[in-house]
Amino acid sequence: MPLQPPKHQIRALHTADTITVYQAFPPRIAERAAAEGRFPEAFQRDRMTWIKPSFLWMMHRSDWGRREGQERVLALEISREGFDWALERAVLSAYTRRVHESQAAWKRELRQSPVRVQWDPERSADLGALEWRAIQVGLRGGAVRRYADEWIRRITDVTALADRIRRERDRALLPVETPYPMSAAVAARLGAATA
Repeated sequence: MPLQPPKHQIRALHTADTITVYQAFPPRIAERAAAEGRFPEAFQRDRMTWIKPSFLWMMHRSDWGRREGQERVLALEISREGFDWALERAVLSAYTRRVHESQAAWKRELRQSPVRVQWDPERSADLGALEWRAIQVGLRGGAVRRYADEWIRRITDVTALADRIRRERDRALLPVETPYPMSAAVAARLGAATA
């Protein structure tokens, strides 16, 4: 029986230079983004956007691309430099005693930071909740603009793949997500295990 991963660990499809994150959008945004390799004007840079390195968590969130407004699932390869920039500035979306100096300090950081992190139950291939967590990274303000205009290397519409995995239940088609390396300082900031 395989070992259970650490409860809080970033697992993702990544290379030496990029990490793949997922988002789901209505067709009017997703089709242009995939065709042009960048977000169209309809993408709202003035509101928080959440990126998810876990393919199955994205499937849970979008119901395999069948939820209204999330009919197209995009795989976005972004620079690790950009993703690491976000993690270095991230603040957990909930106060955690073992991470934060005090509740007041956490609230102050939360107001100032352009990046939030949330840990939610990871999902199995049938989308059941697992004991360990998947990370979501929320970007706002300048972080959204950096993400949309600087970090993206490639955008792929994976809606058909999502539908095929849902129908066939073929785990071999799932992206191979391995522990993502990060510094001890960033891991401590996020309450996470290093890779």
